[in-house]
Amino acid sequence: MAVLSATLPRPALRKRPLSQRALRVVVGILIGYLVLWAAGAGGILGLSYLTRAETAAPAGTRTVQGVNHFQPVDSEGRLWRGSAPSPAGYRALEGRGITTVVDLRAEDMSAAELAEPGEAGLKVVRLPIRDGQTPSPQQVQRFLDVVAAASGPVFVHCGAGVGRTGAMSAAYLVNTGEESPSAAVRRNLAVGPPSIEQIWYGLNLSPARAEQAPLPVTIISRLVDAPRRIMSYL
Repeated sequence: MAVLSATLPRPALRKRPLSQRALRVVVGILIGYLVLWAAGAGGILGLSYLTRAETAAPAGTRTVQGVNHFQPVDSEGRLWRGSAPSPAGYRALEGRGITTVVDLRAEDMSAAELAEPGEAGLKVVRLPIRDGQTPSPQQVQRFLDVVAAASGPVFVHCGAGVGRTGAMSAAYLVNTGEESPSAAVRRNLAVGPPSIEQIWYGLNLSPARAEQAPLPVTIISRLVDAPRRIMSYL
C-alpha cells in the first residue's frame, strides 16, 4: 500500500479565491481614493474658475503667438510668465524685448527643443522642478539673482505656465514686496489650477522663507494630482 500510494499523482493545489473581506478592503481603498481625488481636484478646479471670474488680468496681458497665458508678473515689466513657447513663441518673445528665459521643466527634452531659445537669440537658464511640485529655497534665490542680473525683461515658464510658473512667480512677488502671499496665490488660481502643495507653498511664503510643503500636504497633493500627471505622459 505504501508503494502504491507513493506512485499515485497528488491532486493539484487549487488557488484560494480572494476572500470577500479582502475584496471589500480593496474596493473600499479605491472608493476612498476616488472620493479624495474628486474632492481635491474638483475643489481646486472650482476655486480656480471662481477666482478667474473675479480677478482681472494684470495690465499688459496680451496674446502672443506660440505662448499661452502670457502676462506680466511685476509692475515694472521685469518679469513675464507663460507656457512653454513654441519655436515661433521664442521668436515672438525676442521681438518683444525679452532677453532671458527661465525654464522650470524637469521633463526629458530633445536636443532640438533645448536649442530653441538660443536659436531665437535668447539666453536660457534652467531650474528644473518636477510637475506639480515647488521650487527649493536655493532655486528661488537663483531665480531672484537671474532676474536682478538680466540685461532686459525675463520670461519664466514651465509646461502649461500654471503650477510651477505660478509658484516661482509667487516667490518673486512676495520676496520683492509687490504682493502678499494670499494675493499671489489668487493671481495663480486665476491663470489655472495649481496643485495643493503649490497652493500651500504660496500661502506660506515670506521674504525670508520659501519652504516646500510638509509631508502630509505633499502626500495628499500628489495623490490628487496623480491622474493628471499620468495622463500627461500618455
